[in-house]
Amino acid sequence: MPSKSHNLHPFCSFNAARSDPPLPDLVNDISRVISDHRNPHHDLELSLTSFSTQISTNLVEQVLKRCKNLGFSAHRFFLWAKTVPNFVHSVESYHILVDILGSSKQFAILWDLLLDMRESRCCEISPENFWVIFRAYSRANLPRDAIRAFNRMVEFGIKPTIHDLDQLLYALCKRKHVKDAQQIFDKVKSGFDPNAKTYSILIRGWGDVGDANEARKVFDEMVERGCSLDVLAYNSYLEALCKGGNVDEAYKIFQEMVPKAVDPDAWTYSVFIRAYCQANDIHSVFRVLNRMRRYNLLPNVFTYNCIIKKLCKIDKMEEAYQLLDEMIEKGVTPDTWSYNAILAYHCDHCEVNMALRLLARMENDQCMPDRHTYNMLLKMLIRVGRFDRVAEVWDGMGGRGFYPSVSTYTVMIHGHCHKKGKLKEACKYFEMMIDEGIPPYSSTVELLRNQLLGLGFLEQIEIIASKMDRSTSCSIQEFANMMRGKGSVAVVDLNGQSGQDAKVHREVTIEETNWHRKYVLTFVVEQLDLDLHCVLTFFFFFFSFAKQGFL
Repeated sequence: MPSKSHNLHPFCSFNAARSDPPLPDLVNDISRVISDHRNPHHDLELSLTSFSTQISTNLVEQVLKRCKNLGFSAHRFFLWAKTVPNFVHSVESYHILVDILGSSKQFAILWDLLLDMRESRCCEISPENFWVIFRAYSRANLPRDAIRAFNRMVEFGIKPTIHDLDQLLYALCKRKHVKDAQQIFDKVKSGFDPNAKTYSILIRGWGDVGDANEARKVFDEMVERGCSLDVLAYNSYLEALCKGGNVDEAYKIFQEMVPKAVDPDAWTYSVFIRAYCQANDIHSVFRVLNRMRRYNLLPNVFTYNCIIKKLCKIDKMEEAYQLLDEMIEKGVTPDTWSYNAILAYHCDHCEVNMALRLLARMENDQCMPDRHTYNMLLKMLIRVGRFDRVAEVWDGMGGRGFYPSVSTYTVMIHGHCHKKGKLKEACKYFEMMIDEGIPPYSSTVELLRNQLLGLGFLEQIEIIASKMDRSTSCSIQEFANMMRGKGSVAVVDLNGQSGQDAKVHREVTIEETNWHRKYVLTFVVEQLDLDLHCVLTFFFFFFSFAKQGFL
């Protein structure tokens, strides 16, 4: 096949007019439009028309990077840009889109894109593109498709090398498809020259699934083939043995390293530290840690985090803080996981002052809190009723460069809904989320509606629903009917989202009259915090009206 480095299309872009908005503003505006039109029936292309005169290769690349979690919609934007007169995508845009489509599991579209790249010869297809595909199929629990992709590399003019095989094996093993990795390796190894790295990938893979026997077989084969046993190979084998519960055997192998001229490194000792943490043997953990100190071997942040987390679980907070101090003293920068492990303890034990002090320390140590940090902290503060601190933390998030996502808004809305007298604040945060163009979870819409309905606040329901109608987000507009109690919202996830922010909740339509009769008394008492005389008066009239058929 002729080289793909020839006959490539030139890359064109428009010169932005002087009156055009700055690039960051354009990226924000277009990304917002894409996010607001994420369902297939939304007319995204029509909404993008006004940007056609401002399009450029740099702009497209930045928008694609921003919309990396919206695979289907990002592809629609890519195709729309392709139709703009005199515009041609850059090579980088194609590669970004390959990564996006793989990450969002849009495999059919991804292969169409690769075929288009091959036929149009717009840019060269690289082995790295296939590495993305290996990882994507493995994450989607489609190991055989990952292997088929490896076999199809030759169709695109790429002869697989040992590096490509390593990438395939690593992708499969990382998602615990170790049997498939071993099978393809045994099938094709005669056509390659496997090295210690290749075998180490398989050894670690078997270790991750707890099969020390298979790891031992691979290690023995590596020795038989005469591969040079380096520290990576030994570390992988030691880790596999420890994960399989064979710590004593691992220690015997460890003692063979120095006589064979392989010096243990920090990772070698970290393997034993993690094994002892798993076994709740904190004494042995510190014994190994002290040995590392004697040899001037520095644990990495992952190893420190493992110990800190274990110390927190056994209520040894003083030692956890000492390790945090040691990390900073030795130049190992703590990450959010380091602080979150300690913060989780304080939040679980409702230690408000300690938790807030730790948040301040994160800022002083120049460690950016993440959504887990804020979600844990806000949940705890709401739970103990420290709403002054809730407002303080919320207002400080923007100053720290953190902007709440749907999960953080959900913590605030659900938390306030379940605290008496705080329904007004729950509505405030819900409206803030709508103003930001962030679609809520269906369960959040349902909860807020039910709370308002229970108090007879029908006017407030309509005010919120009307605001949702006016949103630029089509997804939010569709939730407006659910807020009004007119049925559920069909959620179509074509953007490959995963995790909490992409959870689709089962829709429930509550029959308004029956719900009102059953729950109105409870909600009025809880939310308005009425005194006993008011409660008894309401109780009398409630059953009087119910008896006469008005409720």
